[in-house]
Amino acid sequence: MRKIKNNELNRLSIKDFKSAKKSSLIVILDNVRSLNNIGSVFRNADAFRVSHLYLCGITAKPPHKDIQKTALGSTESVEWTYSKDTLSVVKNLQSKKIKVIAVEQVENAKMLQDFTTTKNEVYALVFGHEVKGVSQEVVSQCDYSLEIPQYGTKHSLNISVSCGIVLWSLYSKINHSLISPKSHK
Repeated sequence: MRKIKNNELNRLSIKDFKSAKKSSLIVILDNVRSLNNIGSVFRNADAFRVSHLYLCGITAKPPHKDIQKTALGSTESVEWTYSKDTLSVVKNLQSKKIKVIAVEQVENAKMLQDFTTTKNEVYALVFGHEVKGVSQEVVSQCDYSLEIPQYGTKHSLNISVSCGIVLWSLYSKINHSLISPKSHK
């Protein structure tokens, strides 16, 4: 076993990334306060070719050195928009027949592993404030709610960790036939 060198990773250039086919996933950040978390979500969005990232409410926007520190340039590849109001973004996406999902611990939430995707459906995932979570008015407007099962004492994951877990899960369900182990020579 040998560690793979950076030049062997077949990374896309920003230009190639922008023209590449995107996943049917959208991310909405509802009042996320940590600049490092925002940067990490940009990296998650880049990794899974999220089609758009919405930064809402108090969520900071690039350029900012603390976002850039964790984003590592992904603010240049991922398409993003700022909106003052999360609820208006949710309603606008729903008017376009996009299914909006709160990632939150709520009554009747579907456990992540039990959620099944529908072919050709576009999903927008809402992640919330580090302490308060997704606002109740946004949760109430969403089509579904997903919960990441947790078995420890905290039942709380960092928002960027939650984002990575959920994106990977839905990306792999949507693109199951496209995912295969890559050979590195």
